[in-house]
Amino acid sequence: MSLPALDGPRVPARSGQTKHLVVFLHGYGADGNDLIDLGRQWAQLLPDAAFVSPHAHERCAMSPMGRQWFALTFRDPGERWRGAAAARPVIDAFLDAELARHGLDESALALVGFSQGAMMALHVGLRRRRAPASIVAYSGALIGAEHLAEATARGRDGALPRILMIHGDQDEVVPLDSLFDGAEALAKADLPVEFHLSLGTGHGIDSGGLTHGALFTSAGFGLKPPPRRR
Repeated sequence: MSLPALDGPRVPARSGQTKHLVVFLHGYGADGNDLIDLGRQWAQLLPDAAFVSPHAHERCAMSPMGRQWFALTFRDPGERWRGAAAARPVIDAFLDAELARHGLDESALALVGFSQGAMMALHVGLRRRRAPASIVAYSGALIGAEHLAEATARGRDGALPRILMIHGDQDEVVPLDSLFDGAEALAKADLPVEFHLSLGTGHGIDSGGLTHGALFTSAGFGLKPPPRRR
């Protein structure tokens, strides 16, 4: 059975030469337009990166104008795992096609997700044939900590995936505990993770989180940070 084809808004590489690819995965009830502005803001730091923010393949049951990576009833404790497992091949196929289109491999790929999209960025990125250069998860959670034995993606020369989790300490949708629970589970699986707390921030991305994500993504591509202004 053929997989649904994804598409969404794009921002081409500012330099005109694509050396990196940043893929944004939006949250539940939104669509690709929700995150693509991050690409426009990150373009100055990542001039050789193309940005794409695909619309999820399913219409959102609770927000018909939006999309979802998987359905949520908030009643079934297993629905996140089953939903993520079902959505993973769709996202994998999209990533494969985008990398091929630009003539790149996973060392030039960064996955950045928000909320449900952050869950999918972690779920997919840790299970690719080769790990992306970095995974940034905003306001999300790790799905299926008990299944981390299958998270075997590694980078060049067997390097462990680079993971950054960012969360607002006032998040009213995905509790802050999700950050600490996910980080602890990843550490127990020998998958190191960095995290950043956005103080006073709810279910969203503040300027500090935006900067941390951009710098982490840039470092994952082996780029040097810009000099500090004096």
